[in-house]
Amino acid sequence: MQSDESAIPQSDPFMLFEVWYAEAKESEPNDPNAMALATASEDGLPSVRMVLLKGHGPDGFVFYTNAESRKGEQIRANMRAALLFHWKSLRRQIRIEGPLEEVSSAEADAYFHSRPRVSQIGSAASDQSRALPDRQVYLDRVTALEERYPEGDIPRPPHWTGFRLSSRRIEFWQDRQYRLHDRRLFVRDAAEEAWSDTLLYP
Repeated sequence: MQSDESAIPQSDPFMLFEVWYAEAKESEPNDPNAMALATASEDGLPSVRMVLLKGHGPDGFVFYTNAESRKGEQIRANMRAALLFHWKSLRRQIRIEGPLEEVSSAEADAYFHSRPRVSQIGSAASDQSRALPDRQVYLDRVTALEERYPEGDIPRPPHWTGFRLSSRRIEFWQDRQYRLHDRRLFVRDAAEEAWSDTLLYP
């Protein structure tokens, strides 16, 4: 059951996000935390891919990746990005834009070691986004790590890290019949202390 948005304080986009995200967890068939991450290279060439939200709050939205991947290299070159959540079951989307910062080593370690052991090994064995001559090469690297670390956690690779997007703009979109959609845009002020709330034409 969808929420009554009128009950959400207009000054708090994070509370609205929490309500919508909770409803997405109940209605989406899988991966309600999936989000499109858009980055750009130094020369402005955009790139987008799906990643998973692994932490969120007023301080930002967190995801993890291989910093030596194409996405990681673009982030290092241009520490700004955009996120898009699209929950088809609810006919809703949320767009978030802002600067990125790398999470602390302690945060990255904690999340990496919270993952299943096979996921830890898979990440450590992968030269993400690099050419792979044959799938067996990757599987052999997985096997080698399993033999090297026969039990317990494995060390987090130094290139495997997380980033936090600190939101400056958050737009909520709700589908309505006949394309009479609802759009609400929150923009954080320059002092990063308050949000303005504006309705937009669909």
